[in-house]
Amino acid sequence: MTVLDTSLPNIEQEQFKRPAPEDFTQRLSTHKPKILLLYGSLRERSFSRLVIEECARLLDVMGAETRIFDPSGLPLPDDAPDTHAKVQELRELAIWSEGQVWCSPERHGSMTGIMKAQIDWIPLSAGAVRPTQGKTLAVMQVCGGSQSFNAVNQLRVLGRWMRMLTIPNQSSVAKAFLEFEQDGRMKPSGYYNRIVDVMEELMKFTLLSRDNSAYLTDRYSERVESAEQLMNRVNQRSL
Repeated sequence: MTVLDTSLPNIEQEQFKRPAPEDFTQRLSTHKPKILLLYGSLRERSFSRLVIEECARLLDVMGAETRIFDPSGLPLPDDAPDTHAKVQELRELAIWSEGQVWCSPERHGSMTGIMKAQIDWIPLSAGAVRPTQGKTLAVMQVCGGSQSFNAVNQLRVLGRWMRMLTIPNQSSVAKAFLEFEQDGRMKPSGYYNRIVDVMEELMKFTLLSRDNSAYLTDRYSERVESAEQLMNRVNQRSL
């Protein structure tokens, strides 16, 4: 058996932590999980919006507080200042949320520009606040034809980039135009059952992680950087 040298000469000992069970929060929050839902189409009969509305109904019954963002009127990224009313609304909802649901149609083999624009308007950090870091995420897509996973795969990449806890389960609704009644309600099907699964899993992960998101996203590299910044500030000779 190989015996490893466990010395760590490159580690800053003051910033190195050994994760332990007692570091996790023992007292759990009792308020309703706050879930923001985003969809990626502006069509009058938008199937991504109908899926999101169905998700919101399920989450409400499961005990969540939900808010759906309407992307109509949201400018393209960099085509308006971030003081724009729709941009501010989106960013405030992102900060408010503890978890999110993203559902995009697949267009030309990818998510829509409408979906991407919403995510691009949410910054990785806003001052001292990181609007999405450590929050849970469920990804879904609707397809005009056969089932595909191009959009959900891209949404997963974006979720990781936004430092979110993207749950393992996901949903892709094939031939979405066949899956809804005229009143906008989703028909019973395997696709509907899968959406129930995804929302149930999102609720579980949100309840499990929301009180520990700050601890789960506390990183050695950032502690080292923060310590260096503090030292530089304290030792600076003049303002």
